[in-house]
Amino acid sequence: MTHTQRREALRAVLSGASCLHPASVHDPLSTRIAEEIGYELGMFAGSTASLAILGAPDHILITLSEFAEQARRICRAATRLPVLADADHGYGNAMNAARTTEELEASGIAGFSIEDTDLPRPYGAPKPRLLSVEEGVGKVRAALAARMDKATCVFARTGAMSVTGREDCLRRIAAYNRSGADAIFLTGVTTREELDAAAEAATLPLILGTLTEEIRDRDYLASRGVRVALIGHAPSQAAAQAIFAALTALRHGHAVPGMPEKGAMARWTREAQYSEEMKEYLG
Repeated sequence: MTHTQRREALRAVLSGASCLHPASVHDPLSTRIAEEIGYELGMFAGSTASLAILGAPDHILITLSEFAEQARRICRAATRLPVLADADHGYGNAMNAARTTEELEASGIAGFSIEDTDLPRPYGAPKPRLLSVEEGVGKVRAALAARMDKATCVFARTGAMSVTGREDCLRRIAAYNRSGADAIFLTGVTTREELDAAAEAATLPLILGTLTEEIRDRDYLASRGVRVALIGHAPSQAAAQAIFAALTALRHGHAVPGMPEKGAMARWTREAQYSEEMKEYLG
């Protein structure tokens, strides 16, 4: 599938009636595994990017160039999987948000979010702070204006529900409804009462970055206009634990636990495909 076809597949999800859980992917191999399992969407987050690229926590230390290059590797590895990305605050002001669009579009990302959190956290700030609604809308509009492929999806993201409260969150949702964004990405929504209020205010499809037991039911989420609901980023954490266990075992002369089944690595790395291509290239 072409990049545009994957973006159109994402748009079909957003305009549909179901709620999907995307696979958290952080590198080409995890992307190919997600495709084999049959996930309809992939999600490349800033936190997993920091771990995969820098081996660092999610403190907005990663740069746009680093993030976009890893996104390019991920999208190259996929054959049909539309990949969403969390582009944090767009790596700066509205002009930077426009540049973020250019870089992520070129990487093959199907859609990405621009959030209204004041990032990185200012010195002395005891908790996350939000940008003004006006600046948040301006950054989303700048990202939209920079698209070369109009199929690329841009999501307006806010964590206002848990940072500044419900009233401000609903005010921001109303503003993002009018921004031209393709969906509204909400974090910090933890109860049905909060989600019901957000869904009533939203005229765009919703994406949820937080899932609690109270709101986890997919039929309920779908009925509230939630089309994508993240389920965390356990794969990258599990991968780190598996590497730790393997290296520890080898260090002490033991067999490595949990090795992939026979043939799995050949499938995930597309060994047969590359072998056939090599034969063709070599004549």
